[in-house]
Amino acid sequence: KPKTTVDFRVEAHKSSDVESLLEQSGLEYEILIENLQTALDAQFDNNVRSTGYNYEKYNNWETIAAWTADIAAKNPNLVSRSQIGTTFEGRPLYLLKVGKSGSNKKAIFMDCGFHAREWISPAFCQWFVKEAVTTYGTETLMTRLLNQLDFYILPVLNIDGYVYTWTNYRMWRKTRSKNTGSSCIGTDPNRNFNAGWCNVGASRRPCDDTYCGSAPESEKETKALADFIRQNLSTIKAYLTIHSYSQLLLFPYSYTYSLPENYEELNAISKAAVQELATVYGTQYTYGAGASTIYPAAGGSDDWAYDQGIKYSFTFELRDTGRYGFALPESQIKPTCEETLKAVKYIANYVLDHLY
Repeated sequence: KPKTTVDFRVEAHKSSDVESLLEQSGLEYEILIENLQTALDAQFDNNVRSTGYNYEKYNNWETIAAWTADIAAKNPNLVSRSQIGTTFEGRPLYLLKVGKSGSNKKAIFMDCGFHAREWISPAFCQWFVKEAVTTYGTETLMTRLLNQLDFYILPVLNIDGYVYTWTNYRMWRKTRSKNTGSSCIGTDPNRNFNAGWCNVGASRRPCDDTYCGSAPESEKETKALADFIRQNLSTIKAYLTIHSYSQLLLFPYSYTYSLPENYEELNAISKAAVQELATVYGTQYTYGAGASTIYPAAGGSDDWAYDQGIKYSFTFELRDTGRYGFALPESQIKPTCEETLKAVKYIANYVLDHLY
């Protein structure tokens, strides 16, 4: 639509042709990243040498998987690990349950790593768990949240894709499933849910980045997530899904311009949450309903969760707004996670005060 910004990537040998075309068309443009490969290489810029697990580095899947076992073993009073399924390539989908054990507790479900190249997303899920176990008992708000709520944390949903970004192609987005009748691999997991499935902002072509899959929940990963939420609908009161980038806090709907029943409430929560976030480093977030705030897109997990009756459903698009994009340097992991944590704790506290 007019007056929106589009970020795109150009191969080096075509860049001068593209610049000429942009100038001829009278389009305003700005070069955000001169050399993407250099920016990707620089993602491993961190010299932090800490003993034990490093939360200020991007960790590969093997490291994250080992961490899920370790953090549960070291914090049995607060963290337990289960497996909710396997990926297309057979990797275990580990889920961490974080909270002080108690009866009849309501829960918040949070997932990271839907899109393979959005590395800051799994980094945040790891950071959240670290903060939970290290500040429980000393920090009032976190202690209150963990005493009265459970958090289900899925550190990486699209594990196969994430592994592929480490081994083959850094900018991969989709799952790694095979598509019948096509040599193109993968489905966009965030177009694969039964929420206006494939009617807008999604593609039916398997080669496209936004391919919606052969049917809703065609992917083992999305089906495992949906099954778990369906089985626990009586307790899950909020759904948070962490993506990047754009600095947005979105809520339903994305598959339609119609507004959710509790639009005013979701809008007010989002406004307050992004204000909380900005208190740490002044980072500015935009908020609103998905379709009008970013673009219409069907089949998203947030819309699906909302339609299941989870009335507090949010999508975070973390830093930045394009200067680094998916190539966000490791030096920004800590500040990004610190500010995001403030917003997540605000939402969780609101949910706790407004249980339904």
